[in-house]
Amino acid sequence: MALKFETILLVIIFGAILLDGNLKIVEACPQFCFDDAAYMICPSSGNKHLSPGCNCCFASTGCTIYKADGTSLCTKN
Repeated sequence: MALKFETILLVIIFGAILLDGNLKIVEACPQFCFDDAAYMICPSSGNKHLSPGCNCCFASTGCTIYKADGTSLCTKN
């Protein structure tokens, strides 16, 4: 059993070396929508109210989704 683990570990290490460390972390996107999202503001649009995305996972970097009363729901990092 230990030999199999060591073999798998070596394959992972050599794979990472062959890829030259170009491994990317994949962001998991939540599968829900804000029901109370009213608008979205993005750095590229100034203060213009845009149609909000389903949630911040689907928005561009720096965009913030707001409720109608101006309360921030989330900001895409």
